[in-house]
Amino acid sequence: MSVALASEVVASHSRVVAEYEVHLFGTRVHAVTLETACDIIYGWINSIDHDCRIVVTPNVDHVVKMRTNGAMRAAYDAASLVIADGWPIVAASRVLRSPLPERVAGSDLVPMLLARSTTTHPLRVFLLGAAPNVAEAAANRIVFQNPSVEICGTYSPPIGFERNEFESESIVERVNIASPDLIVVGLGAPKQEIWLHRYGNRLRAKVAIAAGGTIDFLGGRQPRAPVWMRRIGFEWLHRLASNPRRLAGRYLYDAWVFPRLVLQECWRRSVSRRTSPT
Repeated sequence: MSVALASEVVASHSRVVAEYEVHLFGTRVHAVTLETACDIIYGWINSIDHDCRIVVTPNVDHVVKMRTNGAMRAAYDAASLVIADGWPIVAASRVLRSPLPERVAGSDLVPMLLARSTTTHPLRVFLLGAAPNVAEAAANRIVFQNPSVEICGTYSPPIGFERNEFESESIVERVNIASPDLIVVGLGAPKQEIWLHRYGNRLRAKVAIAAGGTIDFLGGRQPRAPVWMRRIGFEWLHRLASNPRRLAGRYLYDAWVFPRLVLQECWRRSVSRRTSPT
């Protein structure tokens, strides 16, 4: 891609991102499809821009956490692309008359990005996160399924790394030596979003995606729900059944808080419409 064309692509995708920005629950979400999100990210990957673009993928738990976690909200405010990973957020957006076209899960987006890699323009990928050996297993499966992808590095940080400045600096150095196009980050929320917000401007990569459990899925550690469950919005039930001890408490709390947030947002918008000048 020529420099002029690359610049034009980046400008075009930046306009798309700005045009499809909606506001929900005090943060921005971009009303884009999976295909459009992939197009935007590849536009950044193919650009001459050296900034690392951060992509975050909010679900219900993220929205609930942002009520009280200012650092997480700041990370969302600064992100380049915010795509709804949870069906309840898509449903709520339609109730609130700021409709999102579809759910764009990180676990769907990353495989699509990998599948677009070509032998003439191989995608260089760094996997950051997941348990020891899981990222390596994911790397092997990725290359088997997408031979043109180059896994240029994997790393599973130790527990508590985010509180260790030396360890975080070491991660930045690892990534920069590898010089990937794409970093897939699976550190869990809000850790991954906050860490990327703090260190993203120092990463020599085109795009970093805070992708939650995606590396676990790619590595075969965590099976994804059947396609039919994903289509009807019941992937959460499959995940709960697969890991009830870890997820049951979180899902119950979110199920209690999130409907209240939707009602509060409805009330806020109703008051705003009544008080705004005609």
